[in-house]
Amino acid sequence: MKIEVGQQAPDFTLHDTDKKEVTLSEQKGKNVLLLFFPLAFTGVCTKELCAIRDDIARYNNASATVLGISVDSFATLKKFKEDQGYNFPLLSDFNKEASEAYGCVYDAFIGWMKGVSKRSAFIIDKEGIVQYAEVLESAGDLPNFEAINQKLEQLNA
Repeated sequence: MKIEVGQQAPDFTLHDTDKKEVTLSEQKGKNVLLLFFPLAFTGVCTKELCAIRDDIARYNNASATVLGISVDSFATLKKFKEDQGYNFPLLSDFNKEASEAYGCVYDAFIGWMKGVSKRSAFIIDKEGIVQYAEVLESAGDLPNFEAINQKLEQLNA
């Protein structure tokens, strides 16, 4: 299913690196930046999430909760978060439910891995409406952070 700007964001409940449940609908009243990424410990994923880590004040100032999501296990994500010092939650979509709901899952990744999340970015506003949607077909590409940051600024104006 392709997610369109203006639609209600599909709700989900996933586990973070401490095995705590995080439910999207419980974030109501805040802007949320969802970042789906293929796999922990890979070069482009590390670069993407480190850029967010290093610029977290921008997202905090935009009243935005950042949630990184991949199909990795919570244990893998915990080690990845610790190694890189990420200052935002990483959520395990091990069962691929959120990735499928947001239309961002590869049928085949690097030829043989099935069900890996596509690199994607979604901004959900304080009312739970999708305000930005970007699903990248190439895992080597990064989301358009300039457009993301502009949209978050607009939502806070």
